[in-house]
Amino acid sequence: MQLKRVAVAAMMCLAAAAAPSGNFSKLVYPGRDGKLRYNPDAYNNTIPDFSNCGYRGGGVVIPDVSVKATVLAEPNSSKDDGRRIQEAIDRVSKMPADANGFRGAVLIKRGRYKIAGQLKISAGGVVLRGEGDGETNGTLLIAAGNKPRTLVVVQGGGGAVAGKAKVKITDEYVPVGSRSLSVESASGFKAGDKVIVDRVGNRDWIHFIAMDRITPRPADPKGTRQWEPFDLPFDRNITAVEGKKITVDAPIVCAIEQKWGGGSVVKYDDAERIENVGVENLRSDCEYDAGITKQQDGKPYPADEEHAHYFVGFNNARNAWARNLTTTHYYNGPVTIEREAKWVTVQDCTSLEPVSEITGGRRYPFNIVGQLNLVQRCKSDKGRHAFVFSSHVCGPNVFLDCSSTNDYATSEPHHRWSVGGLYDNVHAHMAFQDRQYMGSGHGWAGANYVAWNCEGTLVCQQPPTAQNWAIGFVGKKEPGAFPRPEGYWESFGKHVEPRSLYLKQLEDRLGADAVKAVASSNQPTP
Repeated sequence: MQLKRVAVAAMMCLAAAAAPSGNFSKLVYPGRDGKLRYNPDAYNNTIPDFSNCGYRGGGVVIPDVSVKATVLAEPNSSKDDGRRIQEAIDRVSKMPADANGFRGAVLIKRGRYKIAGQLKISAGGVVLRGEGDGETNGTLLIAAGNKPRTLVVVQGGGGAVAGKAKVKITDEYVPVGSRSLSVESASGFKAGDKVIVDRVGNRDWIHFIAMDRITPRPADPKGTRQWEPFDLPFDRNITAVEGKKITVDAPIVCAIEQKWGGGSVVKYDDAERIENVGVENLRSDCEYDAGITKQQDGKPYPADEEHAHYFVGFNNARNAWARNLTTTHYYNGPVTIEREAKWVTVQDCTSLEPVSEITGGRRYPFNIVGQLNLVQRCKSDKGRHAFVFSSHVCGPNVFLDCSSTNDYATSEPHHRWSVGGLYDNVHAHMAFQDRQYMGSGHGWAGANYVAWNCEGTLVCQQPPTAQNWAIGFVGKKEPGAFPRPEGYWESFGKHVEPRSLYLKQLEDRLGADAVKAVASSNQPTP
């Protein structure tokens, strides 16, 4: 191990000598060919490549799917329009898919539509589209009634189903940022296979990071749960097999260590996931009881909670999108990306005037639980955890060019060792920290998270066996809820180049056209 560390240190010195002048990070900077170089630490961990996040693995234009069914507004009507819209969705869902996998779009014309229940997209190739999310001249869907729910559910019949032929990973240590790993036998694998790369976190590891000894919450000691062992199942595609070495399409973002239980690789099937689905160009308002209020800073605010939680929810889906959506008066907000959702892009969406109590478990307008997802150019006002990751989230995932105002809490990995997220040019209050007894014993909430050229306030602490990085942050450095070692801070108070880590990584991998495919006309690019 000592020889390995010396060799890695020598590599770092040579790489640093080749770096061009400019305000670049020491860990990620352009080489002479203009592409980014990554300096490893003593164990060969690097900042990961996040460019595989988003619709179709990044760098692909979201398509404008042709309209196959149209729903018209009925002026001065007070009846439920949900049935008419669902019937149109169901008609298009039964149409044959074209060569690109699209059946067609359901266009809801300008006007006001009342929906007492829930809309469901459960077939691939279907898009739900309005004529704009503007306040006065678009398509407005009213989430009517007092039933907590997601208004539009985009969900297939199932997610990734792992096979039984697990193959053990033999590397002593698979570093953060690596795409390659060795297994006992690779004879059953080939390029193109869908696999779960499973990272085990055993009881010894939980004890080492002290998450079996979380300080009980003073006000409610019994409400603090100590951690139990858990796995992190990374959803990947094999790109190459050479001997006993397997290479996958996106990096592993939590080190796999034999001493903590190692890991395995297994093929999976996800035939019931739907794809080529989207929701776009819509505004949604949520009915609520304005008579229910609470006090915040001595002022009353609407706090009814018996109404819709999210506008759109994705699960058991891949290669999907939500764009140009605005919500008002929701319990949470525009979009949640659930555990079995992969390669989803959410862009140009806004959350306004959420209605709920201002306390835990509420006002999470942009929520990521799945992996390889991109949320860009989105805005939140009066949220709590505006741009948030849930527990045990397997990255990479990206929040890019997002902003939140009038926050009541921080954008963050929220609890229980979510890994591999990037906050890229995010303007918000943010935190990567040990939350200890907060929540129900949330503990170390996130590991191997990157804040790149962000602004606002930031807590960045280093978890045991992992790292968090704050590079080019401009704003206020916060100490965190509990004293812990600081993460990696670099160029505090001054942004670094390139402006966007995600967009530059995308350019390096797929070229300038890939960046043009995902960036807006006024979004600075590499």
